[in-house]
Amino acid sequence: MFDYLRDPQEIYRQSFATIEAEADLARFPEELRPVAVRIIHACGMVEIADKIAFGENVAPAAIGALQKGKPILCDAEMVRQGIISRLLPADNPIICTLNADGNDERAGKLGTTRSAAAIEDWADHIDGAIIAIGNAPTALFHLLEALISNRLAKPALIIGMPVGFVGAEESKEALITHAGDIPFATLRGRFGGSAVTAATLNALARLAAPGQTPDGTTANPSGSDKGDGK
Repeated sequence: MFDYLRDPQEIYRQSFATIEAEADLARFPEELRPVAVRIIHACGMVEIADKIAFGENVAPAAIGALQKGKPILCDAEMVRQGIISRLLPADNPIICTLNADGNDERAGKLGTTRSAAAIEDWADHIDGAIIAIGNAPTALFHLLEALISNRLAKPALIIGMPVGFVGAEESKEALITHAGDIPFATLRGRFGGSAVTAATLNALARLAAPGQTPDGTTANPSGSDKGDGK
């Protein structure tokens, strides 16, 4: 009935060709260009390229942590569900403590959101881990406060892409300013969310996983990337 493209690999090829043609990718280092492409692909907005910000040593930090089997700590279940586990090179645990026992009560005592309070349950996992915050600005602020005060150990990398009208832009600027020597990936402004956060992690996992191409277009020729919506 409808004339549309059905081949998943051709869909990817044309999508990435469009991104390469329309987005300004020149400022990204070679190893992070596929990551930027995947972020753009996840939201369908080539103009978002101007908002992508990377700290130093993002790729080696992510590759090292993933290959060592370090956990991935997520602020929201949607971020956790968006991570493609088969790409993880060492069966890395994917942890979200938002719904952990006692977190509602802790949030009330701290006078903050459940997402922020859940950060307190990361103490036993955070050393050398990868952080993926794609929902709550309060979670990113709380994490930065805990790191600055040395209450929590340093993670290997912070992917900080919360979304919204209250605190999102400010929390990401705080990450850029106060991350120190911790590598980070973020999106300036109000835009963010679980999809772009998971896409960033998945793109970095492709760099760390043996047999994966950076853009993922040929690693699975008979089907699509589960979790990528194709």
